[in-house]
Amino acid sequence: MPNVFSHIGQLFLRELKLVAKDHSLLLTLLLAPLIYAFFYGSIYMYKVEEKVMLGVVDEDNSNLSRTFVEQVSKLQVAQVVRAASMEDAQQSMYYGQMQGFLLIPKGMEKKLLDLKQADVVLAVNGARFLPSSELAMAITNIGMTVGAGVRLRYNQMKGNTTTIAMQETMPVNFDYRPLYNTRSSYGGFLLPGLLALILQQTLLIGLAESVALDRQNKQIPQLVGMAGNSLSTTLWGKGLFYFLLFCAYAAFFMTVNYRTLDIPFRGHPLDVAVAFIIFIFTLIPLGFTLGTLFKGQLLTAQLMVFSTYPFFLLSGLAWPYDSLPRSMQLFSSLLPTTPFMKIYVAIVQTGASLADNMTSVIHLLLLWIMYVSLALWRLSILNRRR
Repeated sequence: MPNVFSHIGQLFLRELKLVAKDHSLLLTLLLAPLIYAFFYGSIYMYKVEEKVMLGVVDEDNSNLSRTFVEQVSKLQVAQVVRAASMEDAQQSMYYGQMQGFLLIPKGMEKKLLDLKQADVVLAVNGARFLPSSELAMAITNIGMTVGAGVRLRYNQMKGNTTTIAMQETMPVNFDYRPLYNTRSSYGGFLLPGLLALILQQTLLIGLAESVALDRQNKQIPQLVGMAGNSLSTTLWGKGLFYFLLFCAYAAFFMTVNYRTLDIPFRGHPLDVAVAFIIFIFTLIPLGFTLGTLFKGQLLTAQLMVFSTYPFFLLSGLAWPYDSLPRSMQLFSSLLPTTPFMKIYVAIVQTGASLADNMTSVIHLLLLWIMYVSLALWRLSILNRRR
């Protein structure tokens, strides 16, 4: 056993020197995680769209229409700009000066007071998903409120008390309460998963590059020899550097980045720590295996960078896992990102525990066993070839 620790220590120091001498590894492992975390995180720092340019064409020019426009102008998401006509508003949206326009047709107030249906047109730029959805949701709520106010006034004029008039106006009171991501913000949804993905990809790219460099320089037998001809010692001796480094990054992200970007943290720190440890343990043999598949460091880096977006799409964060095609679900289940994201998001955003996600924990552990087996198999093949 002392010899095992000695071999692991030698491999750890060798990896430390290798990273220090190689500029590509140094940039990938020591600078990229911090730069990407703060750079991408700062893009979504405000989390919600604000002051989206919205044109308003008020052809009715009544007290009710002015009240409606006033309420829209108070929305955080909208920056109201008056337009002379619908044609001007359309032209402005065509050139990207506005993301939509609101048309209040003539006679709206009169129709509503006569208890007739009145149409208000909201045209939004569907080519940009976030502004269009935010504007549509906010203005729809205002339209329902204004309509309810008109019906309430009519019921009061019929002689009903305020309580009875309110009950007739809104027989069903819809109490909408978004949980966890209380502002329903895109940044609040994306940032936790984005930080985890940065951690994963920088680890995989760096470790795969390092293994490919050893293969390129024909140093795999040297690695195995330093490990006392033990394949598992070779794997974990080389992987120890990455385990310690990325555990430190995970702790940094969950404290400094979460506070800097104002991301809510609702789970228990110990549950998150255990989830990250299992995740990193699974990524190390995966990165080792991927590095053994390529003969050059440059090619490995190029292919691993290319894999970032597919990994993100298949993780179940950007698009629900159950909505993926069957073939994509199978491939997604082979990635450690998929079960980890379920565990991680449930803990940090909803306050769940590891026990609540035991199925995903077992899934991740099974992937760890599979990738360790693959890494040792590939390592034995390369060692025999030399």
